[in-house]
Amino acid sequence: MTADEFLNSDLKADKITTMQVNLGNLCNLACRHCHVNASPRGKDNMSRSVAEILVKVFKENGFHTLDLTGGAPEMNENFRFIIESLKNVAKKIIVRTNLVILNEDGFNDLAEYFAKNGTTLVASLPCYTVENVDKQRGDGVFEGSIKALKKLNSLGYGKDLELNLVYNPNGAFLPGDQKELENDYKKMLKENFDIEFSELFTITNMPIGRFKKELLRDDKLSEYMELLKSNFNQTTIPNLMCKNQISVGFDGKLYNCDFNQMLGLELSENLENFTDFDGKIIIKPHCLACTAGAGSSCGGALE
Repeated sequence: MTADEFLNSDLKADKITTMQVNLGNLCNLACRHCHVNASPRGKDNMSRSVAEILVKVFKENGFHTLDLTGGAPEMNENFRFIIESLKNVAKKIIVRTNLVILNEDGFNDLAEYFAKNGTTLVASLPCYTVENVDKQRGDGVFEGSIKALKKLNSLGYGKDLELNLVYNPNGAFLPGDQKELENDYKKMLKENFDIEFSELFTITNMPIGRFKKELLRDDKLSEYMELLKSNFNQTTIPNLMCKNQISVGFDGKLYNCDFNQMLGLELSENLENFTDFDGKIIIKPHCLACTAGAGSSCGGALE
């Protein structure tokens, strides 16, 4: 299969086992690579009524994994309600955290809360150097991330509890080999900060949101899309996250993934009629980011 054939294919989802929930675009950061355009001014946030529906749908449909994202999902007022409603139902609960939220007033108990509930953490740390992290995410973010990681380590994260880090390239290129980068991260973080973590996930930058604006500003969008297309890898297709994951928006609308959600590519079904989902996958050019090189997903490389 070629890239063009993939873009025109009638791809269908397999059994949906993961419900990924985007609680909204409110965040304490405004990272330059953020596909959600999240910021402290974010106004799209999940209501209690939608949160109650998603808890009901999760329980009734036998999902395995609950994956909470944002924005900073921790800032949504229904965040703990969802976790506490499903912690004895879901086999695994994942929270995608920017780390520095754990240092903010009003959120200082989050690390202990996560440990108490056995929550798996996926934490954004696009590099192990202060220069690259602060350039991509804002001044002081690296220092705050290290502080949060040390606290998480003290509670057993990276040891008995699962703590995964996320690497995003800081430009218009594909991630390097995931295992090699993981080895580099583990070496540098251990030697310089005595920090441990479970795995590293490499995620290809999506040509949407702020990153797309950056590409357009630098007149590199066509070049980046050609990079994705020329590195198309058909062997990644069976492992694409849209094959076994559904994405829930802050308003209860359904999407194949968080990226489609940000582009408004909603499915005809919503949370309340999820059982009618026929497995349709909406494919657009940005989907090539998931199939380029070793592939990309919210769980890292696909091969």
